[in-house]
Amino acid sequence: MFMFKKFLLYAFLALWAPMAMGQYLFVPMDADTQNDHLKAYGVSYWVLSKGTKVKWLLNYRGGSFLMPDVDEIKKELIVRGVSYEEMTESEVSDILALIASPSQNMQEVLLEKAPKIAVYTPTGKLPWDDAVTMVLTYAEIPYTKVYDEEVLADELLLYDWLHLHHEDFTGQYGKFYRSFKTAAWYIQEKKEAEERAAKLGYDKVSEAKRDVALKIRDYVVGGGFMFAMCSATDSFDIALAAEGVDIAEPMFDGDASEAAYQTKIDYTKTFAFTDFTLERSPNVYEFSSIDMTQKRGIKKELDYFSLMDFSAKWDPIPTMLNQNHTSLVKGFMGQTTSYDRDEVKKNVLVLGENRSNKEAKYIHGIRGKGFFTFYGGHDPEDYQHRVGDPPTELSLHPNSPGYRLILNNVLFPAARKKKQKT
Repeated sequence: MFMFKKFLLYAFLALWAPMAMGQYLFVPMDADTQNDHLKAYGVSYWVLSKGTKVKWLLNYRGGSFLMPDVDEIKKELIVRGVSYEEMTESEVSDILALIASPSQNMQEVLLEKAPKIAVYTPTGKLPWDDAVTMVLTYAEIPYTKVYDEEVLADELLLYDWLHLHHEDFTGQYGKFYRSFKTAAWYIQEKKEAEERAAKLGYDKVSEAKRDVALKIRDYVVGGGFMFAMCSATDSFDIALAAEGVDIAEPMFDGDASEAAYQTKIDYTKTFAFTDFTLERSPNVYEFSSIDMTQKRGIKKELDYFSLMDFSAKWDPIPTMLNQNHTSLVKGFMGQTTSYDRDEVKKNVLVLGENRSNKEAKYIHGIRGKGFFTFYGGHDPEDYQHRVGDPPTELSLHPNSPGYRLILNNVLFPAARKKKQKT
């Protein structure tokens, strides 16, 4: 045992010795010099998983990374096609001095430990894809799939970061009823959901999903990091607000919804949204007034959202989440494309918006001891992804600013936290 511990000590010192002697690997994240932004996050995660810390240089050349100059790391950068520069201690000292200057909107953040990642997603999911699982796979960042059984068994406590696949937490099967009620995949998915709910001891899928949402809420309140996209965002909040209220119509749960259920919605229970109106009709592909999809009127070629500019030294958390090589990002649609600004709670931070259209695209908040981020839309590189469309080939979009926002959130739990001022 003593020899083993001694070996680990020598291995650790050997890994950090190059840093101490002044040799560094600098991974730029600007638009001009990085070959593959997405895989750069994967290498950073890999380095953290080896027990080595990484420095994230916020707002410096697009949010670059600094690592020790070790052959093993260098080989990994080369194999994954990630651009890097070798720097001396003097060069790095000059960069860090610039970042520390009060006149610069930059900050140095230490990433300490690779977060353990869970993705809430059904097994055997249908051909249309999930942007988060795609980019995690492309960046070679490991994750574990969990679903209702694991959530209700409190297994989320094993993970630092949770992503919610495009789920419907209201038990209305994604509001696909009008277009796909006779489709084989819809019938099979409904059958499996009902069997799963019954196995877990529930009479209705809506009741099972409600309790899953409550468990996820407790995970965040207890200190977890939650990230969700598209319909998982607003349907999650609706499920919380409608706790104890039957909002599902007979074709979804076998009995009528409660009369005047809109008046029974409790907005104090939600994470992000307030004062929204639920969509009652099962034939409308929409959950509520939160979503901007039908209100937008924006042409595809003009559809962009801008990332907000924060003080890196005073507000490192939103600055971290907005790291990018551009402040203007292509818009993309989904069942929940974006959020009506008037229905976003005042204590929720808007990270990305289309101001002219009064819509929030990318938002972040604190709940208890934990954090949540909601990102509207389905796939940052597929403008209007439809049921049955093939998955996006991320090798064709290695510098995607829309996908970078997802990976910012993946690394977020690894950072040594400082109190947010905003």
